[in-house]
Amino acid sequence: MKYKVVLTDNIFPDLILERNMLTKIDAELFCVTDPSTLKEACIDADAVINTYEQVTNEIIENMKKCKLIIRNGIGVNTIDVDACNKKGIMVANIPTYCLDEVATHAMALILTLARKITILNDTVKKGEWDVKNAIPVYSLQNKTLGLVGFGKIPRLVYEKAKPFGLNVVIYDPYVSDESAAYAGVKKVEMDALIKTSDYISLHCPLTPETKNLFNKGAFRKMKNTAYIINTSRGPVINEEDLIEALQNGEIAGAGLDVLTKDEVDIDNPLLKMHNVIITPHAAWYSEESIVRRRTQTIESVIDVLLGGEPASWVNKIQMDVK
Repeated sequence: MKYKVVLTDNIFPDLILERNMLTKIDAELFCVTDPSTLKEACIDADAVINTYEQVTNEIIENMKKCKLIIRNGIGVNTIDVDACNKKGIMVANIPTYCLDEVATHAMALILTLARKITILNDTVKKGEWDVKNAIPVYSLQNKTLGLVGFGKIPRLVYEKAKPFGLNVVIYDPYVSDESAAYAGVKKVEMDALIKTSDYISLHCPLTPETKNLFNKGAFRKMKNTAYIINTSRGPVINEEDLIEALQNGEIAGAGLDVLTKDEVDIDNPLLKMHNVIITPHAAWYSEESIVRRRTQTIESVIDVLLGGEPASWVNKIQMDVK
């Protein structure tokens, strides 16, 4: 064995694809099944693949020869990037494997909320054949969709939203007015987006700046007929404040693919609200995206182990500075 690759946690039914790809460069994959052994397993790792387990400063400081920690997904909030910078370890992700899936899921939540599909489905199955159970339902035509973030996924949401007659505005401090205009959307300040949007779809990474971005103050500014949709990261929304806003009728409802914790709590009040749709962090999923996710991850690992760079190098600038 020339290289050791550690998988911090696994969500796939098997690792045949990964092992077959790594065998070609004489690399062996070690899957950690007990989180308490992760630190020890990573000591002599040449590369680490991470999904949901936290790769902490303590684990990173203990690594002797790791070249790469790659998130087997998009967000890298499970990895202590600052610790990797100090240690000279590349941090990478797989940002393009599920673009269409997430954009489609966001639109599915918007449409389901707008037409109150789940409410009507539930009442029909209870024996009630009455459209009045959905009152009020409003047309999508000329309603405003606010996109918080305007990277690759929300740009696809915009393209999918146009045929439904939605007006789209965006907030993204990293996108210029000119770039937004070129894409055909109007860039506005966050306050204006919150106050004018009928649907707000969140597409921003989880950072110290975006944590609890949507809180009590934001919900009070939203229209009481507006919906919030989150397919990004749960903590972008302050969950307690969202529950309070829904209970008080400050907003009309929510479509959530993520919660504060990536698990279900049967006592969570959101589960009992008819105007809330929750899916189990499933926006990324399709049979095709699984193959892309697994393949692209290992391709980047191989590239780095053979002396190259990952396809998406998250901390390249920080490491160049150092």
